[in-house]
Amino acid sequence: MTEDRLITVAIHTYEHALRLKSLLESEGVPVVLHNVNLSHPVVSSGVRVRIHEKDLPLALRIIENTDIFATPDNDALPPHNRVMIVPVDFSDHSVKACDIAFHLAYRHKASIILLHSFLNPYMASDMQLSDSVSYDIADSEMKLMMEKEADKLMTGFVAKIRDRIKHSELPPVKFTTSVVEGVPEEAIIELAKEKKPELIVMGTREAGKKEKELIGSVTAEVLDSCRFPVFTVPESAEISRMDDIRHVLFFSNLDQEDILALDAVYRFFTDERLDVTIVNVPSRKFSGNRAAASDKLLSYCAEHYPLYKFKLADLSLNNVIDDFHAIEQNQRIDLIAVPNKKKNIFARLFNPSIAHKMLFYSDIPMMVIPV
Repeated sequence: MTEDRLITVAIHTYEHALRLKSLLESEGVPVVLHNVNLSHPVVSSGVRVRIHEKDLPLALRIIENTDIFATPDNDALPPHNRVMIVPVDFSDHSVKACDIAFHLAYRHKASIILLHSFLNPYMASDMQLSDSVSYDIADSEMKLMMEKEADKLMTGFVAKIRDRIKHSELPPVKFTTSVVEGVPEEAIIELAKEKKPELIVMGTREAGKKEKELIGSVTAEVLDSCRFPVFTVPESAEISRMDDIRHVLFFSNLDQEDILALDAVYRFFTDERLDVTIVNVPSRKFSGNRAAASDKLLSYCAEHYPLYKFKLADLSLNNVIDDFHAIEQNQRIDLIAVPNKKKNIFARLFNPSIAHKMLFYSDIPMMVIPV
């Protein structure tokens, strides 16, 4: 049969041929080595690495992306490497976030850090001082057990990602993993401070489920405290690739920060022809002519982002969510873009930002840019 015919995919020294054989066979591709000097294999040259013809597409994808399929190295990524952080809890919305993150990273030649944090339940318990010795032992054993379980889950998750890359379901992107003990939002923020990512991509629950966890949302805490762009991906989002994004809703206060946020969006979608609706959100601090400011912003956008088509829409300050849903009913929205100004804890509780409101009441992917 034709599919059983052996073909040569590489010719290497014996040592390199063995490495390639091991790599391909670890990914399920049978390999045969030919022309090996059995008397002195170490000095043999011109060793042919041969596979079945039917395995050629799979083998080539593995060979072309050896840095992904070789034994993972979780050391620090090379300096100045473009990085995106993807927090994962191994749920369905983690998988959805990974889909978006890998396509974004591939487009921007970035690598990915998959981050998982686990919380030792003993740390959340009130312990008596007299129990300190037994606590230390119990805590150490519990931490070790939870760390092993977290590593096991991450290993399984990585295997699935590598398998999807191997079968062209995900683009080939170099990634590393980080498994740490700690509160999820704190782990994300600390890693972001260290790695300075281009983007943090986070999966979120459906709007109905998010409303039940307004206080404890990890994503909300990251939006409030992290000074790097965050891309949220609801588990029910219809998009799975960046090519699916055609229409962006951009929230604007008609101030200088809008330009910074628009520039950030443009960096991620430089070559796209997007329809952008600029939503004019009234600001109590704005005292100028809103119509003139809107026209000036549209002129700036037309000049600096020629591939985009812009139009304006208005929201009332008292009915942001209702007005948003009205816009949503009249046109398809693939992405919400929100400039996010840092607020103190009092302001966040009693005057939540647009980003917060959209996070909890919308099932559309959102890009939040700190300004």
